[in-house]
Amino acid sequence: METDSNDYRLKVDIASIVEDFEDLKIKIRLPEGKPNVPARDDIRMTDMAPIVRSVEGERGVGELVNRRWSWPGNHGKPVYNFRTEGREFKSHRALILADGFFEFTDPPVPRPKDKRLDKWLFTMKDHDWFCIAGIWRESPAGEAFTMLTMDAGPDVAPYHHRQIIPLTRDQWVDWLDPSVPAKEVLRWLPEGSLPVVQVYGAPPAQQVLL
Repeated sequence: METDSNDYRLKVDIASIVEDFEDLKIKIRLPEGKPNVPARDDIRMTDMAPIVRSVEGERGVGELVNRRWSWPGNHGKPVYNFRTEGREFKSHRALILADGFFEFTDPPVPRPKDKRLDKWLFTMKDHDWFCIAGIWRESPAGEAFTMLTMDAGPDVAPYHHRQIIPLTRDQWVDWLDPSVPAKEVLRWLPEGSLPVVQVYGAPPAQQVLL
């Protein structure tokens, strides 16, 4: 069994994040003040988490706010992933701040007393942290964001047929600019860009502590 991406990690402090954006000449505004963002090993759907949302008509500018991950969809099911195929995303773009994301797979050998799936942590080569492509919208639950997905690229395909879309530093300013076509930004990274380690399900000697 495979599951869609519904868990990610952020352990980097906001001050460092803002400084990294400034190094890229991206101006970060704090319309609601500096958000309180504790380091977390697991951020799950319906949690509040930091995003940088686009500012309409201004390139190189973003607003850093805390928002809920997922909005209520049909029959109340949370919309935490959103397909990119056939869509342009000409407004309400967002960068979701992360330093890792997780995928889950069935264990190769059943564990009768343990129903948990194997858990895999993906990070980004040459990045202490990165951004995931997303969008935000108003919803009955308030403003919320979701992660965009596409068919899996070479690093994720062995674990899932779909993937979220991690963005490297040189892609951030273009994703914040809705005048840049989505297809020019949303693409696979070269093979080897997303190193992966198993964080649950491996033999004890091979497990990695988060």
